[in-house]
Amino acid sequence: MTDNQKTIDLAENLWTRLRGKMPGNGRHPQICGDIPMSIGRDGTWFYQGGPIGRIELVKLFSSVLQRDEEGGHWLVTPAEMARIEVEDVAFIAVELINEGHGKDQIIRFRTNIDQWVDLDKDHPLRVEQDPKTDEPSPYVGLERGLEARLNRAVFYQLVELADEISDPESNMLRIGVYSHGQFFEIGRMENPE
Repeated sequence: MTDNQKTIDLAENLWTRLRGKMPGNGRHPQICGDIPMSIGRDGTWFYQGGPIGRIELVKLFSSVLQRDEEGGHWLVTPAEMARIEVEDVAFIAVELINEGHGKDQIIRFRTNIDQWVDLDKDHPLRVEQDPKTDEPSPYVGLERGLEARLNRAVFYQLVELADEISDPESNMLRIGVYSHGQFFEIGRMENPE
């Protein structure tokens, strides 16, 4: 496969994921390469090294942001596609609300751009462990391949809602939360019994 065909395939895949079909004119967005925009680990958006101070602009850019299969972040419009640098993930979950209890519980997160997302099968939880410090980094899935990292306070709230499920096969306790009838694992520990 030629580099030009790879570029066309990437443009088609990203555009289709964002909009559900190819543009009506049949033309692919032109890939512009990298632009001087980035997102820091704390969720701050930068342009040419300076923070973007207007939340309305950040919301506008975030509406066309998506992540490709290799983890690259792209701004995708009908005319152009440009890659931006993202230190970790594009968004931070800054608030948690829950309704109900046990398997009937529903957990919702609010991101730093005021987007609400339910913890469910389409927006799952994943927890990465730092290999050096063993500190957890929890993430919730969003649309278009994006994720939001739970800030420390939100993660502590989530842990307070956690249930323990005994796994007799591994002699471990699975620690996690229910939302929309599904169990989302936060971690495991040896069963003291």
